[in-house]
Amino acid sequence: MAYAITRTCCNDASCVSVCPVNCIHPTPGEPGFGVTDMLYIDPAACIDCGACADACPVDAIFPVDRLAGPDVPYAELNRRWYEENPTDHAWGEPEFPRSLPDGFGELSVAVVGTGPSAGYTAQLLLRTTGARVTMIDRLPVAGGLLRHGVAPDHQSTKRIGESFATTFQHPALRMHLGVTVGEDLTHEDLTAYHHAVVYAVGAAGDRRLGLPGEDLPGSLPATTLVGWYNAHPAVPADAVDLSAERVVVVGNGNVAVDIARILLTDPDELGRTDIADHALAALRDSRVREVVLLARRGPEHAAWTRPEFLALTHLAGVDLVVADEPGVREAIAAATAATAATAATAATAGSKAGSKAALLAGLPVEPVDWAAAPPAGRRRIVLRFGVTPLELLGDARIEGLRVAEPDGRESTVAAGLVVRSIGYRGVPVQGLPFDEAAGAIPHAAGRVIDPATGRPRPATYVVGWAKRGPSGGIGANRDCARETVDALLDDAAAGLLPTPARRIQDFAGLVRRRRPDSLGLRQWRAVDRAERARGASTGRPRVKLATVPELLASSRRLRP
Repeated sequence: MAYAITRTCCNDASCVSVCPVNCIHPTPGEPGFGVTDMLYIDPAACIDCGACADACPVDAIFPVDRLAGPDVPYAELNRRWYEENPTDHAWGEPEFPRSLPDGFGELSVAVVGTGPSAGYTAQLLLRTTGARVTMIDRLPVAGGLLRHGVAPDHQSTKRIGESFATTFQHPALRMHLGVTVGEDLTHEDLTAYHHAVVYAVGAAGDRRLGLPGEDLPGSLPATTLVGWYNAHPAVPADAVDLSAERVVVVGNGNVAVDIARILLTDPDELGRTDIADHALAALRDSRVREVVLLARRGPEHAAWTRPEFLALTHLAGVDLVVADEPGVREAIAAATAATAATAATAATAGSKAGSKAALLAGLPVEPVDWAAAPPAGRRRIVLRFGVTPLELLGDARIEGLRVAEPDGRESTVAAGLVVRSIGYRGVPVQGLPFDEAAGAIPHAAGRVIDPATGRPRPATYVVGWAKRGPSGGIGANRDCARETVDALLDDAAAGLLPTPARRIQDFAGLVRRRRPDSLGLRQWRAVDRAERARGASTGRPRVKLATVPELLASSRRLRP
């Protein structure tokens, strides 16, 4: 019996490298890698060895005959992908571990950030070069996106952090938390003690709608709401008001879907996760009964991935409906017909584009009275397509949203909370170039480029969302990190990395002088132990400490 990859796939391709028959695609280097919703196993080629399941860092792979509940559709999704993307499972060129040239000496690298892209970068450097790695983060906690971005009900996704935790214990790695590069330390400080610096600073900003009323109370960026339920120290406990019955989320990507799901999931279910205590308490008292996902384009252009959407269809006690707007029924019917044709013939580009809309087939398509309160009874998520936000309405706070309909008419959606979820955006790092249009650091294969000269800046690299923009899931950072580390090692071999002016052993002293309250690995382990202990007493994986004073106080409780 073949294996199948399911909804929690992280796309990091750990399974690809261990498959003896190369039946998992797309692989790194293939055109679809990093842009497909997930990876897929060909059931016709799978030999049922189970190596992929053992290697998967997020427990996303199971035998087809053991799939149950929400995972059942994934046997068909895996099979159908190979109908649409035929492959002969030919092996690509072999890859060999990189190494430094003889006589280079010990390489020292500073990695700014502790999220997934930073973790993958540190892993590669430690495993292949024996480098000394210094990790630096502006927050007093490690984890980046894994801790503060992944939804709390996606605990399996967070398991990838276990491999990073092992990396953080490597004897050649040092960590400094609560230290901001650009304020406490400069780029020149880092290069004075290290051969190279890799920036893995993510995309902490958000894109604005640019509409009147956007700054009214009750209008929030997705970054605030996600940080709120994930206990981000920069987001206060009272940042989100759930007294409204209807919430509008502008956007329909995975983050928008996460927000809708968390707002309407039974708090008793969330009480078994690592959700922030203040968010759990607010959700228990929440008046929210309807979340509207508002999309400018039609259902054939839905931005969510199939796994995230399918999870909505299994949300207990929550109805999923499609708002009856002009052209929506026709788009769903066309996509359904194209998908049916694909099952019998080779797929066309059109059928692939429409396949997401086909997932809406079978959902109720209903008219909605947007000026009225949500209907009494069950909670629901409403997918509304083809409408353009024009203005956020209200005096002292948000009361609604004015939109343009597909036929040009205007209407008003009554809502007490509006969340813009139209994309994350990188933020500039002092001393580094920044591409305002892309919201990222300009680069060539991971080498930071000086816009004035068009040439790489010496010993300066970038990885992750800061490099490619906010696209791709956690696993995509693995291949991204490989490209950047390869560039760094090529430059080292070519003699392009300057010798540090100061000893790496003295860097910790500089950090202590600049930021006396910074935390190291021992202190972070104390925080981790404290959070896990708090969780163990209540049957949760951990109970997060949500403020900087709490984190600092906990970090001082070191083991003797």
